[in-house]
Amino acid sequence: MVNPALVDPATIRATAAEAWVRGYPILQNYRTLYAQAVDDADPRYVGGFGVFRHYPQPFTPANTDIVTPNNDTPYSWAWLDLRAEPWVVSVPASDRYYVVPLHELDTVYAGFIGTRVTGQEAGDYLVAGPDWQGEAPEGIKGVIRTATRLIGIVGRTYLAGTSPEDVEELERIQRQYQLRPLHEYAGTPAPPPAPHPVWPVWREEVMDSIEFLGFLDFLLGFFPAPPAEADLRGRLTDLGVDGRGEFEPAALPLEVRAEIERGIADGRAELDRAARETSGSTGLFGTREQVGTAYLKQALGAMEGLYGLPVEEAWYSGWLADSEGGRPPNASNHDYMLRFAPDRLPPARFFWSVTMYALPERLLVDNTLDRYSIGDRTPGLVRDADGGLTLYVQHKRPADAQHSANWLPAPDGPFTVVIRLYGPDESVLDGRWTLPPLTPR
Repeated sequence: MVNPALVDPATIRATAAEAWVRGYPILQNYRTLYAQAVDDADPRYVGGFGVFRHYPQPFTPANTDIVTPNNDTPYSWAWLDLRAEPWVVSVPASDRYYVVPLHELDTVYAGFIGTRVTGQEAGDYLVAGPDWQGEAPEGIKGVIRTATRLIGIVGRTYLAGTSPEDVEELERIQRQYQLRPLHEYAGTPAPPPAPHPVWPVWREEVMDSIEFLGFLDFLLGFFPAPPAEADLRGRLTDLGVDGRGEFEPAALPLEVRAEIERGIADGRAELDRAARETSGSTGLFGTREQVGTAYLKQALGAMEGLYGLPVEEAWYSGWLADSEGGRPPNASNHDYMLRFAPDRLPPARFFWSVTMYALPERLLVDNTLDRYSIGDRTPGLVRDADGGLTLYVQHKRPADAQHSANWLPAPDGPFTVVIRLYGPDESVLDGRWTLPPLTPR
């Protein structure tokens, strides 16, 4: 019988802090999963598990599902429950950039299907959870093994433009992405269904309360403990968090609750400190082999850009401060410019973009042009006389025609700008290519 009152208070506090950081991406992922796959009254509901919901339209400020959304590659969302059997993901042949990343319960990636990894040919890919021991049937092009029993997909497909014809062509491609349970693909009898979970109702206040551990307890039931996590899982079990979903905060002694609450505050403070000191995405996103046990970086990735891609797929960075040290930049005080010299344009195999986000929400900015980003596909950009490119970052539209053509609208207040390079050049990954300064004008 577990008795948390017998655990040393310092250990309780340290365990709660570590668990909060470790659990942050898990609960942020569940926040989205609950809205999209469980709560059929939520407008973001995709239809449950095992179905795609495609969003061919570019993102706008009205889209608030995730922070720092991009409108380069509209999304195809899906969630898979792998407890009863694997699922098969089928993709069409395509001559445009796309990626179908499969993220696990803690947002770590199990694998990728898409232009960079699997090529442009059509294919059927088996996605199998940690409990499956079978053989892939004939016709399967690849197998992706997952460490968790629930996974998500945030597929991205390149949108060539914003015209109705561009969107219609994107829709045609998205409709060819297909999900099938293994028995349907193989033509075999269906296995017994998995038990129906009692999904805890998501509430935003959970993140900073002791209820955090109750949600974590429920979700760990879908996440067998990896060897590297044995120590933390053991200490959590001593507090009653063992993956059975039966953690009851009200049953804890007051002094234990107090130490847990202090630990949660410590974990939040640690993550906030890391956020202030980080500007790039290197090391924040990737497979379990890539990110290892860097739980603070995983949490930071979920905080700064939930479902961000690893750097070899898409490199993210940005401007948290201007060249004069203003942090964050504030368009109510200054106009700004970003100049890429002719030999320092963003080097990307596929394409690049620069996107504006209002702070603190990290959402797109409403503006008269409905322009939320600028990149190498933006029509009408005016190059500098030497072949470079200068972007004008400000709240009001510039009077100068050239400046207006290269205007990235900012909010009337604080903001951050994020740059994305899809298929970044090696010079980006090894640091030889660097960002230009964001300069007040």
